[in-house]
Amino acid sequence: MSYQEMLFTFLGGLGIFLFGIKYLGDGLQKAAGNRLKEILNRFTSTPFRAVVAGIIVTGLIQSSSGTTVLAVGLVSAGFMTLRQAIGVIMGANVGTTVTAFIIGFNLTTYSLPIIGFGAILLFFAKRSTLHSIGQILFGFGALFYGLQLMGTAMDPLKDLPQFNQLMISVSHHPILGVGIGTLLTMVLQSSSATIGILQQLYMQGSVTLTAALPILFGDNIGTTITAVIACLGASISAKRTAASHVIFNLIGAIIFTLLLSPFTQLVMLFTQVFDLNPAMQIAVAHGLFNLSNLAIQFWFIPQIEQLVKKIVPGNEKSLNIRSISLSESIIDTSSVMAIEQVKNELIQMGNYALSSIKSAQHYYNSTKDEWRDDVFQYEEAINQYDIELTDYLVKISSAKLTPLESQEQAMLLEFTKDFERIGDHSINIIRYIEESIALEEKQRAKDRKAKIKKPSIRASLLLQDKDLETLFTKVQKNIYDALQVLENDDINLAQKILEREEDINQLVELLRKKYITLMTTGEGRTSDGVLLIDISSNLERTSDRTLHVAKYFLGNKYNFKYDTTNFQYNAD
Repeated sequence: MSYQEMLFTFLGGLGIFLFGIKYLGDGLQKAAGNRLKEILNRFTSTPFRAVVAGIIVTGLIQSSSGTTVLAVGLVSAGFMTLRQAIGVIMGANVGTTVTAFIIGFNLTTYSLPIIGFGAILLFFAKRSTLHSIGQILFGFGALFYGLQLMGTAMDPLKDLPQFNQLMISVSHHPILGVGIGTLLTMVLQSSSATIGILQQLYMQGSVTLTAALPILFGDNIGTTITAVIACLGASISAKRTAASHVIFNLIGAIIFTLLLSPFTQLVMLFTQVFDLNPAMQIAVAHGLFNLSNLAIQFWFIPQIEQLVKKIVPGNEKSLNIRSISLSESIIDTSSVMAIEQVKNELIQMGNYALSSIKSAQHYYNSTKDEWRDDVFQYEEAINQYDIELTDYLVKISSAKLTPLESQEQAMLLEFTKDFERIGDHSINIIRYIEESIALEEKQRAKDRKAKIKKPSIRASLLLQDKDLETLFTKVQKNIYDALQVLENDDINLAQKILEREEDINQLVELLRKKYITLMTTGEGRTSDGVLLIDISSNLERTSDRTLHVAKYFLGNKYNFKYDTTNFQYNAD
């Protein structure tokens, strides 16, 4: 085989292997009901449970990096503390050893039949469960077929003097092996792929165990790069989560590089006792390394947390976001209590929506990044509430409900979507403010070039529009009152929401006229339109969402017929 053929075969095998891992993980995730984020969200109350959750999720998605990225997102959104995330990361490192053990069974001979059977299920199975099984089998077969191609391409390496010299150097200088493993995993973005390559080389006799183990230790350092990339531009909490991943794996690699000789003897002992094949030998070494690292560092989670806070300084802003709490067991026993549960959680969701609008206003006033970050964190929480409440309400609909309960279930479902849209409007406002800043800076650059002095209405965002400030205040008041109506059935507040809506519509019209006047007199700029027109329109639509709550309760009070599709009244 020529060098070109070796390279092409290796790259093709690597691509099929990586695709197999990804496709296998996606299939397992679908089979698990796509609830992996919920597992991390709910079952991390203690360090031990966090570790177990990390192991389970990583075993299902076949990627410790993917689990860590999920943890980074949950910490960033406020659903998980840094200490919980460290436990998840420790568990993820153990969970990722599953792939190495799968490879250790060496099912290469059966890879093509497995791919064929998986493809049959993928293309001809109608049930979603069978389709997911087909995806799992197809990915499983592709994984082994990719390994076979890589093994074929790497087989001549054992006869290459330069490669043999490199492996001899690694045997004598373990740090070099750690560096090779780190770099290779960073490039491939998959520790499973690096370990798979290592297993193939070891099976062929191209590397010794003494040379293979330091490379294996380096794999764990290299896999942290994904989490580091994921936290770029994220909150301080997210950066600390990624940093804890790096520290945990780096400390583990240092400890076991120093203990390389006794660790090698331990692996050889397991090999003799259990009669392990070469691929399984590497898998066992990987498992022992991660389990031992977990056993050592698990007791120092508080200390790791403190160290990370020193490495990534800053004030960690707590938004007091809590995870949703719903009991499915009471749906069939007491639909009234189930609906009441939803109502309580919906109010909490509405409070996040209100806080989101307030943070958007703060960003309008100061353009500080912390307020923009808050809006995105609230949006993450609101979206999670929307998903879980919608799922729970759909389950309630399958229970035996009275006509009144059915109506309330339908309306709570609509209110959930209303609050979710309020979160979206807050995000839109942030985008418009950023667009306004960009347009302002662009215009100023043009003015400087043309030597023109022409101030805009906001004078570089320092002068605030009082009418827009008033609009923010009134819309927030409507959201607050809607939540009070939802919680206390306060009809008087519902009526005030309707009355305030008239003021809001007049303010929006006033801002539109103001912008037209500015443009016709030549005083306005495009950035002014972004602020006055687009932001006011989003605030108006935000207020419209609160009308649904007010009109629903007023309809029940005065026996109006209520159209749940178009939200319109028809008096008897």
